[in-house]
Amino acid sequence: MILSIFLQAAGGGLGSLLPLLLVIVVMYFFFFRPQIKRQKEEKNFQNEISKGMRIVTTSGIHGKILEVEEKYIILESENSRLRIDKTAVNKAMSAIYLPKDEKKKDDPKEKSDKK
Repeated sequence: MILSIFLQAAGGGLGSLLPLLLVIVVMYFFFFRPQIKRQKEEKNFQNEISKGMRIVTTSGIHGKILEVEEKYIILESENSRLRIDKTAVNKAMSAIYLPKDEKKKDDPKEKSDKK
């Protein structure tokens, strides 16, 4: 009887690791992979920042870029100029200020409808 208990416990070595491996794989695809992709997109966006863009910083400051340097930007907001690190730029808001005709040209929904 004791021998059968040991044989059952020894046979489940791979079976007991399978749920743990499954959890790790699920975590990779649902947590780590999207985060890595998001970080790459942010890095590309920060490298594409150009003069004249309207942006929002991570702290919520809206403004227009006056100068772009390697590590920082000069941002004009209301009547002030701020020197901000490039990593503090959250998103571009330039599309909001485009005329309606140009917004429609850039709309991906209309491009897919025309195909």
